[in-house]
Amino acid sequence: MTATLSLSASHSEAAASSSIYEQIRHDILSGNLTANARLKISELARQHDTSTNPVREALQQLRGEGLVLFTPNQGARVRPIDMDYVRDVAEVGYQLEPYLLRLFVETASAEDISELERIQAEIEGLNFGDRARHTELDKLFHVTMYERHYNRVAFGVWKQHREIMGAISSRIPIALGRQEAILTEHRALIAAIRDQDVDRSVEALTQHIGDAGRHLVDQLRIAQTRAAK
Repeated sequence: MTATLSLSASHSEAAASSSIYEQIRHDILSGNLTANARLKISELARQHDTSTNPVREALQQLRGEGLVLFTPNQGARVRPIDMDYVRDVAEVGYQLEPYLLRLFVETASAEDISELERIQAEIEGLNFGDRARHTELDKLFHVTMYERHYNRVAFGVWKQHREIMGAISSRIPIALGRQEAILTEHRALIAAIRDQDVDRSVEALTQHIGDAGRHLVDQLRIAQTRAAK
C-alpha cells in the first residue's frame, strides 16, 4: 500500500513538473517573463500552487534548453530571446522540414491533399482576423504533412521547434505583405504536392520557412528598437 501511494505521488509530482515547465517556458518565449528576470523557486511555487521540487525540475529542464541561465550566488534568470537565439531556432526548421516533407510528397493520397486544401481554405477565410486561431491552423497545416513520418525523433524535435517559434511569433504583428505571402506560399506548396513534384515542393517549403524566419527576425528587431527609445 505504501509503495502504491509513493508511486502515485511520484507520478503526480512528475505531472506537476511537466505542467509548470510548459507554463514557464511559454512565459519566457512569449515575453511575459522579461529578459534577465530572476526566477525565484519559492515565488514560482506559490504562483503555481505547488511545492518547490516540481519548480526545480522544470527550471533544470529549461536550463537544458538554454532558456534559463544559472549564475553562481544569483540563482536562475530568464535567458534573453535575442537575434542569435531566434536564428539558431529557425535553422532547425530549415534543416528538418524539407526532410520531413519529402516522404509526405511521395506518399500523399487524394484525401491528404484535400485535408491540406480544407485547412488552407479555413486560413484564408479567417483573413488573419483571429491570430490565435490562425496560429493553430498554420501549425495543423504543417503537422498534416509531417506527422506520419517514420522518424519520430525528427518529428518530435520539429514539434518542439515549432512551439518555440510560435510562442516567439506571438509577440509581434504579422505585416500585411507577409500575410499575403503566407497564403501564396501555401498555395504553391499544395500545388507542388498535388503534382507529386518533390523538388518543387521542397523549393516552395524552403522559401516559405525562410521568409517566415526573416520576417520574425525583422519584426523582433523593430520591436526591440522601439522599446530601446
